[in-house]
Amino acid sequence: MGTFSKYLVLALITFSLFGCEKTTHNESSYDSHGPSAKEILGNPNYPAISYGGYREKTRDDVPTVEDLKEDMRILSAMGVRILRTYNTSQFPQAERILEAIRQLKQADSSFEMYVMLGAWIDCKNAWTEISPIHGEESEENNRAEIEMSVSLANQYPDIVKVIAVGNEAMVHWATRYFVYPNTILRWVNYLQNLKKDGQLSNDVWITSSDNYASWGGGDKSYHSEDLEALIKAVDYLSVHTYPFHDSHYNPNYWGVFEGEENLSKIEMIEAAMLRAKQYAISQYQGVADYVQSLGLEKPIHIGETGWSSVAATLYGASGSLAADELKQGLYYQHMRDWEKESSMSVFYFEAFDEQWKDPDDINGSENYFGLIGLDNNVKYALWNLMDQQSFKGLSRGGKPLSKSYGGDQAALLKDVGLPPFKGDDSVIAD
Repeated sequence: MGTFSKYLVLALITFSLFGCEKTTHNESSYDSHGPSAKEILGNPNYPAISYGGYREKTRDDVPTVEDLKEDMRILSAMGVRILRTYNTSQFPQAERILEAIRQLKQADSSFEMYVMLGAWIDCKNAWTEISPIHGEESEENNRAEIEMSVSLANQYPDIVKVIAVGNEAMVHWATRYFVYPNTILRWVNYLQNLKKDGQLSNDVWITSSDNYASWGGGDKSYHSEDLEALIKAVDYLSVHTYPFHDSHYNPNYWGVFEGEENLSKIEMIEAAMLRAKQYAISQYQGVADYVQSLGLEKPIHIGETGWSSVAATLYGASGSLAADELKQGLYYQHMRDWEKESSMSVFYFEAFDEQWKDPDDINGSENYFGLIGLDNNVKYALWNLMDQQSFKGLSRGGKPLSKSYGGDQAALLKDVGLPPFKGDDSVIAD
């Protein structure tokens, strides 16, 4: 079976720790709370995904527990067993997700879903009219996020398995809010000390989820004693890699290469997407090599990687021509293959489209990284699950799921563009 044919078939209330009585949680008290992070991460029985789940144009419209139960059932039908969230105290989303999972477990003892709980970290003056001060942190926000993460981990010990301190909080292109590694290190050490003191389960792993460069896998300007100390302090590294974005910003890997000009359109795209997979692997390897150069050994998992299905400018018809459902589907399958081949977790970004990310641009690429659209159309990456009736009886917003393009492959392929040609005299084969 050809490669393309193969893939066609696959197709808040803030809770203060310091004002409450100390509760001790020793290791044995968690024996009834299911597998630990060590047992889950890298285990092929626990596929991972990144999850926001916001449906409206602002995160002020937080999905209800019933909304989230719909999503949890869909994720479970996809085979997902661990999901990643992003905030704890800024919005009640994480708390509602945990409650939704708990209610589903109470109703069905076989229901299984775990959470990598994100605590958002900002620098001083982040997201304000005042210039951000990257060398200082937003003390009030960061403390509230960390305290809530601990509170939720202790309230839901059977569900919360990882706490991630910050999301892309150290990468320098996050100009509105990034911090330096010493800020992340402060809170990682704080959480690790809670574990030592028995105030947080030893089964909960602590990490930070950040761009591969922030973990030392790229520009050497990120290398520092504080980063080395952070790598020592975390239980594992959660690394982000986005070949999709680099199809514009660093496109050396992207396009139709010399010698591929006479391939069919589909074969050209397949070749480009295999290079996208290898590009992601190279960024992961850059981090692994840096960690090894320090004489350290730490597990590494992919905290985010994904591919948008729609884009207007940089990645669309006037740019790198990266965004469409075929390429997204191929990339998704490549990442799941890599996940199995490497015995690591890949938190694929993301489960559902979210329009709050770029509410002013209906075709903004950030709105379309989901595998399921806001119109309940299941994108090409998951058509095989529709064929298997995995979503039978499930709904979102009270409406059933259906295949994008009505399941018409020919219609889908009309929206698929070829990556740029690297040569000048290339001829496109039919």
